[in-house]
Amino acid sequence: MSPNETKLELRTRAIGPWPVNTYVLICPATRQSVLIDPGAEPETLLEMVADNDPISLLLTHTHPDHVGALNEMRARLNVPVMAHPGPHFEGMTLDADRWLHHGDIVRVGEHTLRVYHTPGHTPDMLCFALEGDHRVIVGDTIFEGGPGKTWSAEDFRTTLQTLRNVILSWPDDMVCYPGHGPSFRLGDRRAAIEAFLRKDHGDFFGDATWDM
Repeated sequence: MSPNETKLELRTRAIGPWPVNTYVLICPATRQSVLIDPGAEPETLLEMVADNDPISLLLTHTHPDHVGALNEMRARLNVPVMAHPGPHFEGMTLDADRWLHHGDIVRVGEHTLRVYHTPGHTPDMLCFALEGDHRVIVGDTIFEGGPGKTWSAEDFRTTLQTLRNVILSWPDDMVCYPGHGPSFRLGDRRAAIEAFLRKDHGDFFGDATWDM
């Protein structure tokens, strides 16, 4: 196989009314796959895994637009659910099969994903980096134009810590695949993020942009 043929295949579809990006990662050798953020449209999600062998459902976080079809997909695929232990959105009860923590590994056939805990937008936010690769599924942690929305000054301060301690530790060639909108190369936004972190934002929270 060529180098590209040995890497995890990444499929994405924008689903639901918001819309949200759902991702499928497929091992080309074994055809095992994981489905990330089953937000809506179960029939569309089933099409994404029709020619592969899903082995788990992964959640970046528990906002409704990212988990709207979780129960139905769990029943139809009969695979385990993996997520952060929380707290979860509005105290929801999530009966996961495996709780994921910062630094954990998730296997996908012959490949692995590295788990990063990236709180701020939510306390249970996770990112999934493709090991030996330059791609990472970031959920609503970070977007091309700014960080994920926060609902308190404390959450925003947590976001700033996540940006400093986790996101900026990744290499410039890391391509981020967010929960909404297009993917982007981290190095293309690094200077803007660093400038954002140098500013005094006071008690701000809400929707932020790198140039604010």
